[in-house]
Amino acid sequence: MKSLNPLPTIASYSAQFPIHVIVFVALLASTAYFHLLDIAATTRVTAWSAYNWRGVARRDFAGLGQAKAVLQNGEWVQATETETSQYAIALATTPYAVFPPALESALMPSACLSASSNDCTPLPPSGSLSGFLIESATANEWLNPTMRRALHDAGFTIAPAAGTSEGGVWWIGRAVYDVAAKTRQLIEKADRVDIIIMTIGYLAMHLTFVSLFLNMRTLGSNFWLGATVLTSSTFAFLCALCTVHQLGITIDPVSLSEGLPFLVITVGFEKPILLTKAVLKGSSSSSPRAIREDVVDAVRAKGLLIVRDYAVEILVLSLGALSGVPGLKQFCFLAAWILGFDCLMLFTFYTAVLAVKLEITRIKRHTTIRKALEEEGMSYKAAEKVAMANDPQVNKEERERSFGWLSLFGGRKVRDESVTRFKLVMVSGFVLINFLNVCTMPFRPAVPATAAAVNPIVTAAAANAPIDVFSVKYRPFLDAAAKLLSDGSIVTVLPPIHFSPISAAPSPSSSAYPIAGNGTVENLVLGFLESWTRSVGDPIMSKWIVVVLAISVGLNAYLFNAARWIQIREQKPKVVEKIVEIIKTVPAPRIVADDGGRADSPRVEEINGDASAPRSFDECVEILKAGNAKKLSDEEAVILALKGKIPGYALEKTLADPFRAVKIRRAMVSRNSNTKTLEASLLPYQDYDYARVLGACCENVIGYLPLPLGVAGPLIIDGKSYYIPMATTEGVLVASTGRGCKAINAGGGAVTVLTQDMMSRGPCVAFPNLARAGAAKIWLDSEEGQKAMKKAFDSTSRFARLKQLKTALAGTTLYIRFGTSTGDAMGMNMISKGTEFALRFMKEECGFYDMDVVSVSGNYCTDKKPAAINWIEGRGKSVVAEAIIPGHVVRDVLKSSVDALVELNITKNLVGSAMAGSVGGFNAHAANIVAAVFLATGQDPAQVVESANCITLMKNVDGNLHMTVSMPSIECGTIGGGTILDPQGAMLDLLGVRGPHPEVPGTNAKQLARIIAAAVLAGELSLCSALAAGHLVKAHMAHNRSAANTPAPSGTATPAHPLSALTPAAAESARK
Repeated sequence: MKSLNPLPTIASYSAQFPIHVIVFVALLASTAYFHLLDIAATTRVTAWSAYNWRGVARRDFAGLGQAKAVLQNGEWVQATETETSQYAIALATTPYAVFPPALESALMPSACLSASSNDCTPLPPSGSLSGFLIESATANEWLNPTMRRALHDAGFTIAPAAGTSEGGVWWIGRAVYDVAAKTRQLIEKADRVDIIIMTIGYLAMHLTFVSLFLNMRTLGSNFWLGATVLTSSTFAFLCALCTVHQLGITIDPVSLSEGLPFLVITVGFEKPILLTKAVLKGSSSSSPRAIREDVVDAVRAKGLLIVRDYAVEILVLSLGALSGVPGLKQFCFLAAWILGFDCLMLFTFYTAVLAVKLEITRIKRHTTIRKALEEEGMSYKAAEKVAMANDPQVNKEERERSFGWLSLFGGRKVRDESVTRFKLVMVSGFVLINFLNVCTMPFRPAVPATAAAVNPIVTAAAANAPIDVFSVKYRPFLDAAAKLLSDGSIVTVLPPIHFSPISAAPSPSSSAYPIAGNGTVENLVLGFLESWTRSVGDPIMSKWIVVVLAISVGLNAYLFNAARWIQIREQKPKVVEKIVEIIKTVPAPRIVADDGGRADSPRVEEINGDASAPRSFDECVEILKAGNAKKLSDEEAVILALKGKIPGYALEKTLADPFRAVKIRRAMVSRNSNTKTLEASLLPYQDYDYARVLGACCENVIGYLPLPLGVAGPLIIDGKSYYIPMATTEGVLVASTGRGCKAINAGGGAVTVLTQDMMSRGPCVAFPNLARAGAAKIWLDSEEGQKAMKKAFDSTSRFARLKQLKTALAGTTLYIRFGTSTGDAMGMNMISKGTEFALRFMKEECGFYDMDVVSVSGNYCTDKKPAAINWIEGRGKSVVAEAIIPGHVVRDVLKSSVDALVELNITKNLVGSAMAGSVGGFNAHAANIVAAVFLATGQDPAQVVESANCITLMKNVDGNLHMTVSMPSIECGTIGGGTILDPQGAMLDLLGVRGPHPEVPGTNAKQLARIIAAAVLAGELSLCSALAAGHLVKAHMAHNRSAANTPAPSGTATPAHPLSALTPAAAESARK
């Protein structure tokens, strides 16, 4: 039965089309914001608008930018600041040359709320200015809601003064002033207890915001996910506010400001954090699954729980809305809608952003892998192939799902034409919008530029700069007022308030400015364009547009790169299909002489079911010279290679097919060898990705050698269980290590400590005399030299960092040991590059021009050779592993005793190795385990030499065996080298350490070193126990010798493997 839960479906669409969802929700929220602006600009009387308009009046009439004059003997003179004015002249201006009569009527005394005809007297207009003589006592009621309705009916609204700026700092300053003024009023009227409670509430709300970001940081996002949660909640608030207004509910801003902090504290942000944890738990940057699947699984697991919490909270708020308590009722009603929209935003907008975040994380991992491989010396092409192979592989059906016109790219794979289509749509839309903008210009009111540029949002209208009351501009109003007032009257001239026409309302001179035709479609289009033009001028929206454009540029850079990678990845299956077609059983060709009968000009005739004519050797050479080597048959390519026309090392480049190159090289080597057995041998070569090997792991490839792979364990290491992969041909090794794991687990597991992470490279440089060599050594050992070399070295890599310089002088030759960290790579190539650059910098920039670099590796490293410096100073990762094995486990599992093991370890591993003059070999068989794990995980086998440096120590502690292994030079990495191959990479996946660590470079490689040391601990424990009990020879004889003489059990036999077949000598020995 199909589930009725719609949440996974909603989340699936949001994760599959995240950009569409984000854009749609952003447009929806923007529309809600525009609607709120329209509400503020209309005559609807709400607590918000009433407060805003009265605030404008109080502020503008409180002495800001005012000028005073006193009437003396019929003449106006300047009044002092301390004199109190009885009257005020309120000035109004418009963008028209003549003051509109409709606006003058709206400002007439009859429109005053509490003023009589004596309190508000119109003065004769002067050009575009009109004045009103009012009493100062009633000045604060000048711009009241009643007058505002009259203004709107006349087609006007307050706009900023010409030449003043309401954006930027001015707009922020005015907003802060409004909030501060209202807050001060509320504080003055509120009780002290209420003030304390509100202060605590706001502090707790901001602490909730901080907690949100801290929680998101623990989940791997320092900023974006936390900011997205706040943005989503803001969108929900805007949509809820519009919805409540449409339902006719008036929200008191004071109640909202008092209740909002407690709503945030009570509800919190646990739900998006819970969803984020669920998504990240099932998804990682190296996950092979599609992001959509991870998101859907998380929503399926936690979605109903989240919705249940939302439902309970909404139910509680609904009860509050039904309470009938003034203020509480409206706030609870709004809060319930906020939570409803927040729930919807969580499963759409936030889910879409989360999907984009995960996709960007995977893209970053792709880039990190590629760059790390390039620093290890791999070519860009090969590194890109490896990085793509580590990307999630989405199946074809998932990739080709589409939603028709809902998807800009059709939901299918992104091709070049799809990207071109996307760009064409964006450019066409831009051109269309501007075309419509130009076409509608004749139908717009032809107002002056200053009027068209002003912000029509209801804000403060008066400029704050002082005015000259005696200027020609304002003198007519003073003269008119002098006729109405007596001597001694003091008048304050208020700055002009600028009124602009409302575009949607009829203009006083509408006949002069015709509106577009009466068609409904035209009016809708023009109305939308005018609303959009008006809205984008809003100070908030203009800043949001800049932010959105910046984010869009960044997303485009990522997503277009992702599209390119998808396109490259889509071409890969075609290559595989081509390889499958080539792998055929072709009958042996016969070579015939050409028409001339010359023996040195063979002709190749293929019998492959086709009646194709055979081609001569010369024809094949011509095809090769024409660059059409792909058209050659396998046998033709073999003959050309045997004749030297195709170099053996260049087969991959010539044929552009790694698999064919391997197949042809096998035939060429076989026919040129003495035994001529390779071509038909059991050495496997099919079903292998040679593209990864080419230019990275091996050259002149003729196949691959499969090794038996086993796992020991599980072994508890630092509280976490691991299976240890081991590739070996030595019987009993895996079983023995597994026994050691069992004994260690019985004591609580192994504990490891990493004491150093420092790979080294030791070049040698020569100087003409000892004085110069000594000067170089002293400079390198000084603080100045260390800083200069570190700066030069670190500039060559994002991962390699110089940590130590050690020098040694032998005659005039100076040996410098560079000790560096290398991230998750083993790092020899990136260290070599940094060393070369640092030496060149030292020679050219530091005054050692006479220095000669003998070798970038002077064996002072020391690499792949036994050396005391590695044992003493360490190289790579230095790890110590410890375990305590209970005495009864030693007796029952290991069949020995604690004292016997301690005695054996001293006698064998310490004294015996010292007698042999061993360096780093104070152990039983650490190299066995190190080599097996190295082969299984793609490490460099040659570095087993120094990586197996180990000293094993045992002691009796209260009847229990305390055992440690100290390994100062484990050289391993989780990226580069053999780790790029799929089988070895699969074993790193088994350990959870494949590739670079997504957050802290070097973490994966360090963990692998800890695992190796713990595995060595298990192997040492088991072997020493077998030696102490005398079981070693018996175990090897039982496991390695009995299989040849034991008949296979009836039933299914073990499938034969090419490498499991016995050699002729072994088969003869078994038969006898």
